[in-house]
Amino acid sequence: MWLREEFERNVACLQEWEEKVHSFVFLRTNEARKEAMREEELLAEVGEEEARRRCPLLGMTLAVKDNLCIKGMPATCGSAALKDYVPPYTATAVERALFAGAILMGKTNMDEFAMGSSTETSHWGATRNPWDCGRVPGGSSGGSAAAVAAGMARAALGTDSGGSVRQPAALCGVLGLKPTYGTISRYGLIAYASSFDEVGILARNAKDAAALLSVMQGYDGKDDTLRRKTQDAPPSFEKGVKGLRIGLLKMGQEEGLNEEVRESVQAAARRFKGAGAQVETVTIPLIEHALAVYHVLSFAQASSNLARYHGVLFGERVARGDWEEMYEATRAQYLGTEVKRRILLGTFVLSSENFSVFYRRAQSVCDALRKNFAHALERFDLLLGPTSATTAWKLGERLLNPRQMYLSDSYTIPANLAGLPAVSIPCGTDAKGLPIGMQLIAPAYREDLLFRAALAWEELSGQAQYGLRQGKERWKNMK
Repeated sequence: MWLREEFERNVACLQEWEEKVHSFVFLRTNEARKEAMREEELLAEVGEEEARRRCPLLGMTLAVKDNLCIKGMPATCGSAALKDYVPPYTATAVERALFAGAILMGKTNMDEFAMGSSTETSHWGATRNPWDCGRVPGGSSGGSAAAVAAGMARAALGTDSGGSVRQPAALCGVLGLKPTYGTISRYGLIAYASSFDEVGILARNAKDAAALLSVMQGYDGKDDTLRRKTQDAPPSFEKGVKGLRIGLLKMGQEEGLNEEVRESVQAAARRFKGAGAQVETVTIPLIEHALAVYHVLSFAQASSNLARYHGVLFGERVARGDWEEMYEATRAQYLGTEVKRRILLGTFVLSSENFSVFYRRAQSVCDALRKNFAHALERFDLLLGPTSATTAWKLGERLLNPRQMYLSDSYTIPANLAGLPAVSIPCGTDAKGLPIGMQLIAPAYREDLLFRAALAWEELSGQAQYGLRQGKERWKNMK
């Protein structure tokens, strides 16, 4: 039957690609096959309609980023500090997806503690982009993005604090969704920057992403930051973009913006306009300060959240002298360079002499930026722009240049600061054949508008499924 055939295709892709790409840090293929067989038996017993009523995600193979806890399974966050940690509970988002019938393939590689934009800072080694194994998949959810792009899983969960779902989705040629902050429970998500961290979705098309969102969202008594008290029904998809007001974010001579990326996004805007959308250029005041504001605020929160990894209650320990020496030795041995850098910078901005100069000022600009986005979204239904300034770069190219690495997220960070939903959708390839992504941002809790535009784009581009094999055939003819 179709369910087992689809599962075995995923396994075949695993056998073909995993050694080259290194998407996973933990695989459970045998257990997943048994689950697929049980679902197939249910399908044969009650029929597809009843089986899908019981299991809305029937047959959907799922990969999960390694900072989301699953009971009895390692959750390392890509760090040596947690290399032997096995949580005693499961993250709410994962629990709901599995209860709805998703088949768990394993845990995916990530930048250490989600701090990075290339999935190169992992203790377990770098993940590679299946479009070109000499290039990065983006980060920090690069393992999840590469798994979906190579067909090793139909969908994957990642986390998005400053673009860590959307940016790797763009670099790997798949769809990446960051919902409105407060839509999906963060219970069981190992924290980096709590006011920005979100569970996000990587998928091969909009309908799969919508199905996952519909089962994961909604009230959870274990997470007091959730803004919705009830769980919504799955979105009803409207056809086309006719009548939608789309604001094309002004793309001037921003630092690092690739000309091919600019042209692809502008071509997508023209296609939307040709399909009946109203498209106008829009400028968001203060957006140029988003990158600096995000790094001040997120590094400060990382400094606080990662203070627990000192060898006493969590993670590995180096036995050394008194408690102060133990703290220092443990962190020196088990935390990576990028993690240490962000902790130090975060501690610096939180110090008494710098708090008002940096942290409080960054909060003020963040508040103003939220208002500016709200004002723009009174005029437009959606905002359109690039997801990443460039396509995938070579492994190691930016690893020793933190500033250049931080610039990788310059287009995705504003949506996180404003708490707005955003989606990255493939919109073409560059001259090297590497995927380009465009980003759509919607008003809070209007993920339905994102799905509507994404579905319309799938029809306009003739791209019903995203990923490596589909993209290489389709995008080369897309102008």
